[in-house]
Amino acid sequence: MSELKITDLKQGVRNENRVNVFVNDKYAFSLDVAQVVDLGVKIGRVVSEAELLELKKASELGKIYQRALEWVLIRPRSRKELRDYLFRKQTDFADVVVTRLTERGYVDDRKFAEYYVENRFVKKGISRKRLALELKQKGVSSQLIEEVLEKSERDDADEIRKMIAKKWGRYDEDKLIQYLCRQGFSYALVSELVRSYEKD
Repeated sequence: MSELKITDLKQGVRNENRVNVFVNDKYAFSLDVAQVVDLGVKIGRVVSEAELLELKKASELGKIYQRALEWVLIRPRSRKELRDYLFRKQTDFADVVVTRLTERGYVDDRKFAEYYVENRFVKKGISRKRLALELKQKGVSSQLIEEVLEKSERDDADEIRKMIAKKWGRYDEDKLIQYLCRQGFSYALVSELVRSYEKD
C-alpha cells in the first residue's frame, strides 16, 4: 500500500478560518487554523491510516464545536439546551463540546438563568413560579433558580399589573382572575389586584 502523505494545505473558501487538507493530492478533510498548528499538520508529513482517522475525527469535532460556539453566542444558553442542540446534530462529540464551552465560560447556567429571569416576558409579565418551572425544564438546578429569583427585582404584583393592563376588557373579572391564576400567580394576590384595578 502506498504511503499517505499530506501534499497540500489550502485556506477554506466559505470559511477562511478553516484549512483544507489534501492527502496524496486529494481533498481529505478540513481543520480550523488552531487545529492545524496543534496537530502538527504540514505539507510533507506522512500519516498512518490510524492517524488519518484521528485527524478526520478532529475535523468533525472542530466543525461541531464551531457551530455550537456560534449558537451559544447568539444568546446565553443552559448546559441542557446545548446538549439538546448537539443531540439534534447527532454528534459523538457532545460531551467534549459541552465541557470545552463550559470551561471557557461560553456556557454558564447561572449567567443563563440571570439573563432568562431579567428578559423573559419583560413587557408582557410572567410569574416567578412560571419562571422557576421554565428554568427547571431548561436544566437549571433548583438551588440556582432560587438564588437567581431571590436576587431579581421582578415582583409578582408588578407582573400581574402588566398582565391586567394587557388583558383588561378582553375578559370579565372572574375569567381574568382564572387566567392569571393559571399563569402561576396566587389567587389572593390576583383577586386583590384585579378588584383594585377595576376601582382605579
